[in-house]
Amino acid sequence: MFTVKERKTRNEFIVILVKAVIYAALVYFRIYKPSLYDESIFIQQLTSGLFIFLGPSLTVSLLRLVIIVWYIKKHRLKSNIKDNFILGIDRIESILNVVFFALAFIVFMGNDPKAFLTSITIVAAAIALTFKDYITNMINGLIIMFSDQLSLGDHIKVGEIEGKILDITLINMILQNEDNDMVIIPNSVVFSSVIVNQSKQNIRKLSVEFHILLHFGYTPEYLENYLKKVVVGYADYLVLDGLSIKTLSINKDEATFKVQVLLNKYDKQKEREIRREIYTAIMKLSQKQNQVGSAEITDPGNRIN
Repeated sequence: MFTVKERKTRNEFIVILVKAVIYAALVYFRIYKPSLYDESIFIQQLTSGLFIFLGPSLTVSLLRLVIIVWYIKKHRLKSNIKDNFILGIDRIESILNVVFFALAFIVFMGNDPKAFLTSITIVAAAIALTFKDYITNMINGLIIMFSDQLSLGDHIKVGEIEGKILDITLINMILQNEDNDMVIIPNSVVFSSVIVNQSKQNIRKLSVEFHILLHFGYTPEYLENYLKKVVVGYADYLVLDGLSIKTLSINKDEATFKVQVLLNKYDKQKEREIRREIYTAIMKLSQKQNQVGSAEITDPGNRIN
């Protein structure tokens, strides 16, 4: 069963400590300027680039740590938990570090950052236009991360795709479906789609649609009572009187019904067993008749396991 990701807090402190030590060494070089520093243009450019990168990066890392500690204490969470909010903070830190690294590289190459950025403004605009879909995905990803509507571990349905949220990156949302396959959906698709978050409900719904020929003479009441007996062995997993039958449509030859079962807890294995029992029971109904015909069973988005 999926568990919320845990942060490696020890590694975070080690990274901050290493950044602080290197930054202190760079400050020493720039203040006291040892002979090796004055004699080598390469070392001067290297230390200047590292200084440009590590200063802001260290500041952002410390600010991130303060925000996370405040957030954890406010919500009384485990110190090493990693939820949507913390994930969003991490992604923002990554983006800023990329920006700081780009500026540091410009300085290392001996260019003036302001003049360089001004000279590539047109190029930057063209790049932004070319990669607008990626930028849109990144913005949508950050919005999803800071939203309380979707969380890591939630069981959701996006269109015909259903599964648990394993991760949310700046580009994609990663789901694990019922067959344990990893499904990658672009954030822009998630953001613009109708999403059913089943984990936000107190109960989980299991639905099966099927068509059955009218000449069998099965009424909705008969089908409902019949299927209730079929799932009686799973009473511990079902809401009391949680099975119902809905008539979706009727034509001259067949009727379309929908079985809906309300589960009081999520258990993927038991859900598959219940679904299989319902499929089997519906198929057996047609076998009880001496007439020629069969029941056609459909289940959009699912299949017989």
